[in-house]
Amino acid sequence: MDETTCGRLSERVSCITPFLVMDVLEKAQRMEREGMRVIHLEVGEPDFDTPKAVHDAAKAAMDAGKTHYTHSLGLPELREAVAAHYKARYGADVDPGQVVVTNGTSPALFMACAALLSPGDKVLLPDPCYACYPNFVRFAGAEVMYCRAAEANGFQLTPDDVRRAAKAGAKAVFLNSPANPAGTLVPDETFSAAAEAGLWVVSDEIYHGLVYAGRERSVLEFTSRAVALNGFSKLYAMTGWRLGYAIVPPEFVRGLQCLCQNFFISPNSVAQWAGLAALTQTAADQERMRAIYDERRQYMLGRLKAMGFGIAVEPTGAFYVLANARFLGEDSLKLAYDILDRAHVGVTPGIDFGPGAEGCLRFSYANSLENIAEAMDRLEDYVRQRAA
Repeated sequence: MDETTCGRLSERVSCITPFLVMDVLEKAQRMEREGMRVIHLEVGEPDFDTPKAVHDAAKAAMDAGKTHYTHSLGLPELREAVAAHYKARYGADVDPGQVVVTNGTSPALFMACAALLSPGDKVLLPDPCYACYPNFVRFAGAEVMYCRAAEANGFQLTPDDVRRAAKAGAKAVFLNSPANPAGTLVPDETFSAAAEAGLWVVSDEIYHGLVYAGRERSVLEFTSRAVALNGFSKLYAMTGWRLGYAIVPPEFVRGLQCLCQNFFISPNSVAQWAGLAALTQTAADQERMRAIYDERRQYMLGRLKAMGFGIAVEPTGAFYVLANARFLGEDSLKLAYDILDRAHVGVTPGIDFGPGAEGCLRFSYANSLENIAEAMDRLEDYVRQRAA
């Protein structure tokens, strides 16, 4: 083997960009190990315990010895429950056979891209968008087609954006509603425009159920030329359980099943039984958590606006506020690290989500109201010192 290539990463892997929020988090964790108290507003992880019914279902599954391989596409009972959930919530007719259960929603997105995209295909992504989307697209060999999503539109694509991309040769579009990082909802008209333009729609619905005004819509209400992605991490506070799913057109199922069999064998058996309980037994828990998130959201919005942060469209979903921080500086990564160093508050730099969010910071309110209040106090002191 040529010494110059020995040990070198493949081109496919070496082009993967870092997830900057994790870099910020890991520095914050180092500071904590050194004895500093850091308040985390950078990570999008629920601070609630997983509902008791979910714990009980997992324990019951382990006690009953349900710890072996399941069907490669997931437990039939769970796939049936997902289909019933989409029928009850969205009126979407989903055959359980279209549901592919995965070890988290990210593997579902990975397989959806592998099944849908070929080298040279173009995928429309809003700028800003969830930081990992471009890497999924590029890893599948496809090309990213960015469209700047205006701050005045809540950082969401418009119907005209979608139509122009279709005319320019886009095969698919990624829509995320409620969105990370902005916490805003995709307009119904944008879903409709994508369907009418004949685009494949990859719809990330992981924050469904965490909506405080308006109503989230599933792509399956608009078109069957789509992949709907969802999971249990956010709404059910089950991030560590690693359980998600994709709802795909019938003609995709066998291909995804082959991917599951070869690369993943089957999803985690105990987590699937826990997920079944989450779907069917946690309505009260969901509403309790949603109400608390909303209280935090309103508090954070008021404090940030009073400090001078710009919020053109208030977020009404997920647990994020993407705020214009250009009055403090244009370099969001430098600003995020400075706030961490001086105020001991972790925030996410807007540049993590694309050039369209440079100069912005993302704040997560997946933390207690007491911690958020203390973080806002620290941030207010930081802003005052910068102004002085």
